[in-house]
Amino acid sequence: MGGDDLAFQDATELAALVRTRQVSPVELVSVYLDRIARLDGRLRAYVAVCGDAALDAARKAEAAVVAGGALGPLHGVPFAVKDQFDAVGLPTTMGSRVLRDAPPASEDATVVARLRAAGGLLLGKLNLTEFALGGTREFPFGQPRNPWNPDHDPGGSSSGSGIATAAALCGFTLGEDTGGSVRSPASWCGVVGLRPTWGRVSRRGVFPLAWSLDAAGPLSRSVRDAALLLSIIAGRDDREPTTSRRPVPGYTGGLAAGAAGLRVGVVRELTAGAETQAEVLAAVEAAAARLGALGATVEEVSLPLLPLAGAVFMALADSEGAGLHARWLRERPGDYDAGTRRRLAAAGLLPAGLYHQAQRARVLIRRQVLEALGRHDALLAPMAHTAAPPIAAGQAPITGKADVGPRFFTRRSYASPASLAGTPALSVPCGFTASGLPIALQVIGRPFDEGTILRVAHAYEQATEWRRRRPPVS
Repeated sequence: MGGDDLAFQDATELAALVRTRQVSPVELVSVYLDRIARLDGRLRAYVAVCGDAALDAARKAEAAVVAGGALGPLHGVPFAVKDQFDAVGLPTTMGSRVLRDAPPASEDATVVARLRAAGGLLLGKLNLTEFALGGTREFPFGQPRNPWNPDHDPGGSSSGSGIATAAALCGFTLGEDTGGSVRSPASWCGVVGLRPTWGRVSRRGVFPLAWSLDAAGPLSRSVRDAALLLSIIAGRDDREPTTSRRPVPGYTGGLAAGAAGLRVGVVRELTAGAETQAEVLAAVEAAAARLGALGATVEEVSLPLLPLAGAVFMALADSEGAGLHARWLRERPGDYDAGTRRRLAAAGLLPAGLYHQAQRARVLIRRQVLEALGRHDALLAPMAHTAAPPIAAGQAPITGKADVGPRFFTRRSYASPASLAGTPALSVPCGFTASGLPIALQVIGRPFDEGTILRVAHAYEQATEWRRRRPPVS
């Protein structure tokens, strides 16, 4: 198997190849470092590459294989994390000039520590929109670019995580999802992205955006990888009080059950909404039909408040972010990107009464989502109303009120309902546009029932060929 073919294997397969001594951890790290050197000057997925440290760790991992000792489920598999997660020896910059002089972290974030304990080898830190907010106009570490078309947006805020997974610049990545920041780049880059239930995964050592919405999750090249990675990073962290004490099930064990017997609802307002582009609508409808052919009961469901979710989300998330950044915004406004500064400053002016209205609206949206999930095992919708737009479109000046809704609220109304409800959601590839850009299906599940949405997504993935395509810039 050549280096590029090896690089595109999913993490589960890479770990199996290491365990059976068909490939060495040193070889894997070298393959990915070579690809980063060749491709990342254009794609800008990474903000820091710790090549020497990764090779040292790989040599130790190789020695452990030769010694015949017990190996973790990710032994020898290289990964990278969004520069929102602390990792020993590396600064956490949040993609901002505000933190350009941040000292190296002295301790790993809990999720990073758990991946290393499972045998994973850290390759580096990944690019993101500034402070995970979205709308960045000038990236300090370079403009992230979509590997399917470098003139198009890779999605955010976990931009580098989507790029590095899709372009095989590592075995898998970690991102953080406040209102779609794992699932959106997964969607536009053509990979799998999982937002766990709020409280399922520890956020200790993860720089916050909005404490009531933030959730760390994996991006991977297969659903089975997402299941494996969640089983490793999930679970109680006594140093992070919002994490649940619920036991962590074996998520990989239920994948083979398939879709037969499940009842899934297709959300009318998002799937057949006026904003949903025709190619996206056709791909999601075809995916729902495929699940029906696999034995699921598929029916339409109406959640009439969901088109408002984007505005409600931004009122809450941006307000929480504005409170967090209030001091820096006063003292160092010039260090913020213009797009970030505009959003946070505007959110800081939001009247308290409007914020409380948004909180009440959140409760109503959550109620609609949970009531629908009381009748269905999972909900289906597009992950976004369109495939990845040109980068230039997102950086064009706002010319008036008519620009605000389409630019800020529409896309987030597709991604944020699960965030507002605190439920798990997953993005899985379900097609391509005529111009070759990925389209994704979103699967939303009941709180702490990640196993069912993984089961639905895996059944669909195994019945299609979408994940076998590789980006042109790879």
